[in-house]
Amino acid sequence: MGYAGEKSVRFQDDLETVELAPPKTCNTVKFTFETETKMPCIQKFATRATARKPLQKKKLLRVFSEDYEAVQRKILDPRGSFVTLWNKIFLIASLISLFIDPLFFYMPIVKEEMCMVSSRSFEIVLTVIRSAVDVFYVVQILVRFRTAYVAPSSRVFGRGELVIDSSKVASRYLRKEFWPDLLAALPLPQVLIWALIPGLRGSNKMSTKNLLRSTIVMQFLLRLFLIFPLSSQIIKTAGVVVGAAWAGAAYNLLLYMLASHVLGSCWYLLAVDRQEQCWKKVCDLQQPQCEYRFFDCHRMYDSDRMDWFKSSNISQLCSPDGDFFQFGIYADALTLKVASSEFLNKFSYCLWWGLRGLSSVGQNLFTSTYLGEIDFAIVIAIVGLVLFALLIGNMQTYLQSHTLRLEEWRVRRTDTEQWMHHRQLPHELKEKVRKYDLYNWVTTRGVKEEAILRGLPLDLRRDIKRHLCLDLVRRVPIFDQMDECTLDAICERLKPVLCTPGTCLVREGDPVNEMLFIIRGHLDSYTTGGGRTGFFNSCRLTPSDFCGEELLTWALDPRPSIILPSSTRTVTAITEVEAFALVSEDVKFVASQFRKLHSKQLRHTFRFHSHQWRTWAACFIQAAWFRYKRRKEAAVLKAREKLDDHENGDGDDTLSPLETSNAQRCRSYPPRASRFVRYATTLAPRRNGSRRNGTELNFVSTLQKPVEPDFSVEDR
Repeated sequence: MGYAGEKSVRFQDDLETVELAPPKTCNTVKFTFETETKMPCIQKFATRATARKPLQKKKLLRVFSEDYEAVQRKILDPRGSFVTLWNKIFLIASLISLFIDPLFFYMPIVKEEMCMVSSRSFEIVLTVIRSAVDVFYVVQILVRFRTAYVAPSSRVFGRGELVIDSSKVASRYLRKEFWPDLLAALPLPQVLIWALIPGLRGSNKMSTKNLLRSTIVMQFLLRLFLIFPLSSQIIKTAGVVVGAAWAGAAYNLLLYMLASHVLGSCWYLLAVDRQEQCWKKVCDLQQPQCEYRFFDCHRMYDSDRMDWFKSSNISQLCSPDGDFFQFGIYADALTLKVASSEFLNKFSYCLWWGLRGLSSVGQNLFTSTYLGEIDFAIVIAIVGLVLFALLIGNMQTYLQSHTLRLEEWRVRRTDTEQWMHHRQLPHELKEKVRKYDLYNWVTTRGVKEEAILRGLPLDLRRDIKRHLCLDLVRRVPIFDQMDECTLDAICERLKPVLCTPGTCLVREGDPVNEMLFIIRGHLDSYTTGGGRTGFFNSCRLTPSDFCGEELLTWALDPRPSIILPSSTRTVTAITEVEAFALVSEDVKFVASQFRKLHSKQLRHTFRFHSHQWRTWAACFIQAAWFRYKRRKEAAVLKAREKLDDHENGDGDDTLSPLETSNAQRCRSYPPRASRFVRYATTLAPRRNGSRRNGTELNFVSTLQKPVEPDFSVEDR
């Protein structure tokens, strides 16, 4: 076959696929989704050398997520565990950085001599912490350069293909998200504090301080903006940012506290600025003796500055109680001397001020006519309204997820009470309904297990059922020797059943529609032999026992009828019971599958553990024992009559040694029985305290034998 005349066909699905170079020697068919090996060129006349040429490795550009581990690349999977863990760590680092940046606003300190200075030790601490956090942003950039992305053209169905080509990943990141990450990672505040501001003087220094504040605000907003796509990525990978309800509520509360911290630090900085503006206003009125450089605490001991300070009345003029300058919402900072306090004191007070302003939506703020102050109050009111609504809504959502089922149960219980009152149920029935409702809630907490399992794949559902039920099923002796396939089928079809004390699970004579396998609790199983007078047999079912074996007998029949069998016993719960149920159709399926493998073994095991067969066997043994006793007593009486006749000389018959021995034991006959006979006697029916009369013996002898399936049909 020759392919030299064929042409290459390529479909351009998106802009990110690789352009294929035209072949030189032969036409080659190349796919967009490339494989690990490169097919050799097939010419019209192929030689042996060409046929024996080894296959060359081909560079992979895309790969599915499930095949990613087989590729030996240094490109990270965005859905992998490493990237997910790193995203969560980087989210925590981002939140810490958002808490650190507003702390730069606390650097100005106002002293009583009406001057301002920055704390050197505080600047060092902030620089170290901020630089440590900036490292995470640098690492984030490196990680993003090596993280694959999903090809847009492959998002038709499923999770799509990952583009793992390093050049494509790098070019895409450079085009879209690199520059915001780079601006957020730059240590601009540290550079301004330690490189530019110390070398400046006068107005240049003041303008640089304003540049520092603007830079901090810009980077804070940029880092705040980067949190939203990061949270989105975590949600796409893990489903939620935090899994637990309390963690989600704490996360929203943390964001609310962050907003309070930011507003408090801004309030402190604006309060210091307003105080500085008051100083400048006083200085403008006292020209030329006053200069703006006098407000720097480094010049506090200059002679000119000291003379001016003594002659000026600046302390009284810039007091919040005076009328010279209106401080508005910043008056508390001057009255309480917040700017002169220790860092922890002023930080706590500013945090409280921001929290109070947000919680009250700015209603407690009394502003002056200064435009900047009014704008700041408006921002507080809007942000407080939005954040408070988000906080209440999100916390309510997270908390309701924990108490939702409890509220549903309370509503359902109220509806049940109203319904029982409307239908005028008696007090006994009401108590039974309440007990069952409470027991069901305490046991399951309102979780509907069957609904959860139905939403899972068949294989996963089978594994979960096997994990939950296999040990419990093996406790039942009739299922202990079954093969793994049959046990899986049983576990897959079991359904949980809960019963309260006094619940009648099945009554004698009713159709049996399910088998129950007891996990916990005790039940009373009794029969009256189909309602016959004087017959009563009772036994107790404990964990690992089962009831409803009539259904298994019906299902084991090779030709089962459509009509369900009738129950031969009444089963009542004595304590709280947890059990698993197999309905009739499931029992028929399991029995038909198992009958083909171990039918004889099943018959022996079933007879040994069935209470129906045990009752019939005990009554049968008892009847045989009674017949034996009657024959023996009759023989003894006959021997005694012969002995009496012989002693009186009324007869010529001679007694045999056996008859003589029976006659001697006739007067005091001690009943002796084996252990099995005594067990049979304990299950014997009772009628007016008499156990050995002829009527009862005939009744026990005619007790109906349990139905046994005919397996000879299958053998034939």
